[in-house]
Amino acid sequence: MSFSPLAYADSLRIGAIDFVSPDEIKVLLDIEAPDGVALNTGTPRPFPRINGYVLIPSDEGHLVAQVEWITIERSQYPKRKGMQDFGLVDLPYPLRKMSLNPLGVLAYESKDVYRFRRGVESYPTVGDSVLLPTQNQLHAIVESGENRHVLIGTSPLAANAEVKIDPDRLFGRHLAILGNTGSGKSCSVAGLIRWSMDEARKARGGADPNARFIVLDPNGEYANTFSDMSKVRVFAVEPSEGVEQLQIPLWFWNSAEWSAFTQASAKTQRPTLVQALRSVRDGVFGATVTPSHEMRRYLRTLVSILQLERNAGSPWGRFPQPKGFFEKLKKWREGLAVQDSFSGAEKASLSAVRDELTSLVNARSSQYPTYEFTLGEVDNLLSLIQSAHSIFGGSDTDILPIDADVPRSFTGDQLLRSVEATAELLGVSEYVETMQMRIRTLLSDSRMKIVSGTTQNLTLDDWLCNYIGNNNASNGSVTVIDLSLVPAEVVHIITAVIARMTLEALQRYRKLQHGKTLPTVLVMEEAHTFIKRYHDDAENQNSAAICCQVFEKIAREGRKFGLGLVLSSQRPSELSPTVLSQCNSYLLHRISNDRDQELVHKLVPDNLRGLLRDLPSLPSRHAILLGWASELPVLVQMNALPEHHRPKSNDPDFWDVWSGKNSQGEQVERNVDWKVVTDDWQQISAIEPKNATDQSEE
Repeated sequence: MSFSPLAYADSLRIGAIDFVSPDEIKVLLDIEAPDGVALNTGTPRPFPRINGYVLIPSDEGHLVAQVEWITIERSQYPKRKGMQDFGLVDLPYPLRKMSLNPLGVLAYESKDVYRFRRGVESYPTVGDSVLLPTQNQLHAIVESGENRHVLIGTSPLAANAEVKIDPDRLFGRHLAILGNTGSGKSCSVAGLIRWSMDEARKARGGADPNARFIVLDPNGEYANTFSDMSKVRVFAVEPSEGVEQLQIPLWFWNSAEWSAFTQASAKTQRPTLVQALRSVRDGVFGATVTPSHEMRRYLRTLVSILQLERNAGSPWGRFPQPKGFFEKLKKWREGLAVQDSFSGAEKASLSAVRDELTSLVNARSSQYPTYEFTLGEVDNLLSLIQSAHSIFGGSDTDILPIDADVPRSFTGDQLLRSVEATAELLGVSEYVETMQMRIRTLLSDSRMKIVSGTTQNLTLDDWLCNYIGNNNASNGSVTVIDLSLVPAEVVHIITAVIARMTLEALQRYRKLQHGKTLPTVLVMEEAHTFIKRYHDDAENQNSAAICCQVFEKIAREGRKFGLGLVLSSQRPSELSPTVLSQCNSYLLHRISNDRDQELVHKLVPDNLRGLLRDLPSLPSRHAILLGWASELPVLVQMNALPEHHRPKSNDPDFWDVWSGKNSQGEQVERNVDWKVVTDDWQQISAIEPKNATDQSEE
């Protein structure tokens, strides 16, 4: 028996509208409407159901709405469809009502073909019918959208319709995966990477995809997660089979990162450090330069410092600034020693500078000197030094110091000598002792030296090939950087350097490729630790603030250079508001904390907050996908990952250890040898255990 189209539509009716507003529609359910399971859609389906979908006929097809709440309203008379005789008196009857959030329009394209799009152009009116969607319509609501290549799960609220995503939307505009511990965040991160790579491999006919994922892993969970994928690169502090040595050389660090690590003061230490970095990056203190080359760099440094002093007015400023400038001139004169290898013109230019310095010093060496200098004296000295710099082979562009942040190789000892020499030239040696001590600590700490020590054969292009990926990702599409054993003193700096170097490399790639980008995804686990909101103190930035600022820059600018950001965090309320606001897609697992829930509610439009009320009760593997990556907010049951594909983030197995066996009846043992642990902790070579007779008590 077949129904006419009108009769079939009437059989799907569940009620009528009795209230309409832009963000809420109230519906009075018919008495005959299903009260537990709907059978009139072709397949049994739970109805009414919170956050389920219903349809309202419109000019373009159907308005799609989501159920926010259901209630019962007591009525004196029942309102039955087709009831004509109102003279009948009936017993009081409960009427069911529900509230709907309008989401968008399900447009009819052809027979059983529909397309969903967000936004409502026209609203229904009071009395319009409300219908249950059919199986095809439910699937069209959830499965609509272009370029949906990657299957991530199914929707329990839409007859298990497939939930697929467009990688351009998901990764191109940043994704935040938020939820409590144990809610499935790490599995979602691993799954999104794995499922995306699987589909890309299928699209390339089985060849490895030209993709780049960089996973920053603070807990060491992902070391073996992608081991079955070809050519996965894993870096850690302690290398082992399949795990390479993590190397982030000191010369990668920029001036802001050095200042944060050394806690350099803004007035004296930071300018000295920046000038020292400029010098050491240009090889002033290297061992391979000729005496003439070294003198040229020395003269260039004098020109830079003299220009700074002149612009600051120190030679004629208040006491004791002129006397300090006078002491610097005496120091400068000591460094202008003539070498036999210099040419006649070079020797003559140095002699002219020395004579002028001697004249200025002698004029202020009487018993009661006046230390102030005139502008003419300073300009004349500057002209002589610039002339000598030119004779030694320097150019006008050379006078401007090299950028202190250019990643040119140097050693820690060279930087330390550069700081000492620069402090002497600036006359501030006594003010930089604490900064020098912190640099010495870094150079002498064996734990830090492992990661950031001198790496003789590591070049910048080698590092980029290993950590971001080679041409066509021939050395693998996934890089896992295990930060679990990086010393706490430098872990934020190391993380900031990796993220910044990745961004700057992609910026230069885009510049050289005339606007073409190299799509790369940076995944930050435990994001609340590294992208934590901070107090904006411009003068004293600690390493945590520097790290957060790098990710804020990536969040703001990364999309233009092909760098996508994926954040995973259990405490969204502690994340930087700047980074969180730049995420256009959200995958929300179970969230119980009130502050975190409140923050998440602020991220979505008012009319979608009903769906977020599910957050505290979501089971594991369930999440709400919303934002740019999804045509509409949808509850997703994420695809299951096999045990060997999951990150090592399982809950501690207390009972199995206590009872000595697991749920499968297998023996569970946890033997402890604290000597092995302490030897590793104290970095002591393993010592052969003593004989049992030696260990026994006398």
